[in-house]
Amino acid sequence: MKLTRLFTEFFDSEKIGGLFLISVTLISLALANSPWGTAYINFWDFEFGGHSIIHWINDGLMAVFFLLIGLELEREIYTGELTDIRKASLPLFGALGGMLVPAGLFLLLNFGTDTQSGAGIPMATDIAFAVGILSLLGNRVPASLKIFLTALAVIDDLGAIIVIAVFYTSSLSFPDLFIAFAIFGILIILNRFKVNSLFPYLIGGAAMWYFMMNSGVHATITGVLLAFTIPFGDGEKSPSFNLQHFLHKPVAFFILPLFALANTCLPLSGNILDGITQTYSLGIILGLVIGKPFGILLFSILGVSLKIAELPSDLKWKYIAGAGFLAGIGFTMSIFITLLAFDNQSVVNNSKIAVLFASAIAGTMGFFLLKTTLREAIREDD
Repeated sequence: MKLTRLFTEFFDSEKIGGLFLISVTLISLALANSPWGTAYINFWDFEFGGHSIIHWINDGLMAVFFLLIGLELEREIYTGELTDIRKASLPLFGALGGMLVPAGLFLLLNFGTDTQSGAGIPMATDIAFAVGILSLLGNRVPASLKIFLTALAVIDDLGAIIVIAVFYTSSLSFPDLFIAFAIFGILIILNRFKVNSLFPYLIGGAAMWYFMMNSGVHATITGVLLAFTIPFGDGEKSPSFNLQHFLHKPVAFFILPLFALANTCLPLSGNILDGITQTYSLGIILGLVIGKPFGILLFSILGVSLKIAELPSDLKWKYIAGAGFLAGIGFTMSIFITLLAFDNQSVVNNSKIAVLFASAIAGTMGFFLLKTTLREAIREDD
């Protein structure tokens, strides 16, 4: 199966970025639990421009991350796995199961409680971590599996964005929201008139981000909306292609590591066990470790059984199961939703630890399952 240059570039940047994120996370946890822990944790709360450093990262820089997600989704729709509806159906079914089943497991434990709003946390997949772990398996990984996991994670991210927009918006300022969407409309018109300069889109995107932030809808949604206004018509010569190419490395090696540093500075005290045995923590762990792989595999089988989706010839159900576990690495998106779902700092910290714990388990299980099944496949071919 032929891989496009942009997909290969994207996969390689996510691969290295994912491994870099693992290192950054471990460093952050180590610093937070060192003699300099208090100073390190307080650093992220330092305010300038009316907001803390962590707020600028989570609401500002992460909008650029969401812009890249939107551009990746646009690429998939125009030239990638989502171009053909039959090819797109398999990761689409998988992503749907990978969102509904984890959310259902979480609600099974938390419905009717103050923490039921955390149902969106185990729905998310961290594409950088998942691809980073998959890359450790080397050249034996079939191209169809790389494409399936990447397309599934991108669709999963879109689902998470919709969940954030619909369920994690507490109050609305309609005048600000109207202005934000008016700017969005103007950028769409520029697109239709084939304005290919990036400058007006980026200026309009910054203005849209400001009004979206003041509207009550999470400002990072602006990134996705902006992505779909940027022209893609000429493929590799298009503004969308050029911007995506430019953003890969800054997002992978600056924005996401900063997010990880700021949001994983967790003091690990002696009551960790108490924290991860809370119903919301158990819901996150069960959702990511069990709900994700089970939901992805079950819905993928359902899609193929209904003859809506098709399984590529070099993709086995064992591979889908392994990819399902890798999709259980929630990290960036799960932590991001945690910050929106809960106000209580103790609940936030316990949930972050649960996300890290579950992601480590899911990633390890996915790695060893795929390592074993891919090795068996090579032996069978020999």
